[in-house]
Amino acid sequence: MDKELYRPIEEKMKKTINVLKDNLAGIRAGRANPQILDKITIDYYGAPTPIQQVATVSVPEARVILIQPWEAKLLKDIEKEIQKSDIGINPNNDGKMLRLVFPALTEERRKELTKSVKKEGEEAKVAIRAIRRDSIEHMKAKKKSSEITEDDLKDAEKDIQNLTDKFIAEIDRIVEAKDKEIMEV
Repeated sequence: MDKELYRPIEEKMKKTINVLKDNLAGIRAGRANPQILDKITIDYYGAPTPIQQVATVSVPEARVILIQPWEAKLLKDIEKEIQKSDIGINPNNDGKMLRLVFPALTEERRKELTKSVKKEGEEAKVAIRAIRRDSIEHMKAKKKSSEITEDDLKDAEKDIQNLTDKFIAEIDRIVEAKDKEIMEV
């Protein structure tokens, strides 16, 4: 069987992994991570614009993010959007920049966060398995229309399962790493 045949399947599975990584980046661990701002946009001359494109975002200390807008008039807009978001941090505004101070996580909160991480991981696995199912159905349809042989179908099923196993293992590694980051005191 031609390996090019599996490229679209692998691409879909890679996209699932990327979505998982993006979703997990939004879950804050005990330390400041500027990625939690990625989903927050402000209205900049009529266009929704990510904060990182209108301000300098830095992490001077383990639990502090500083946001310094390039235009002073954006300070209030950025502050409002952060307050409206679900990150659960109230920014301190000193008139020039915003300071986000992340409190240390309680043991209970850490456990809640690890549950969310596991849930995200399970959703990613379900998506990977759906891609596997659709891909195998596609191969069975090709067999039915005599485009491929019975042996080709068996090989394809085995190859698709191997791809699936590889990506499920990747999800497990990502989830485990995020859990470890959250539980770190």
